[in-house]
Amino acid sequence: VAGTSIGKGFQGTVKKYGHKRGLMTHGSKSHRQHGSIGAGTTPGRVYPGLKMAGQMGNKRVTIKGLPILKMDAQRKAIVLKGSIPGKTGTILEVSPAKLVGKNW
Repeated sequence: VAGTSIGKGFQGTVKKYGHKRGLMTHGSKSHRQHGSIGAGTTPGRVYPGLKMAGQMGNKRVTIKGLPILKMDAQRKAIVLKGSIPGKTGTILEVSPAKLVGKNW
């Protein structure tokens, strides 16, 4: 089952990746900031793949292995067990799972 996940807007690293927050007292000024993004002059750049703040959600997500409970031909509906991406009423794409060693 594939669809677009619920968008959460621009989020920081604490919410997006579950990073720990900084001290809230004792004069700390980095409460929910991400911290260092790398060393100084050497290497003089930010390494690729660093987890930083940005858009969260609103992406195509695929959930594999959801069992089908019921198929209604009159209403053209499929009842699935489990959580599916997106809000209520989201259009989803249902396709056979590509699992290694399984051939339905």
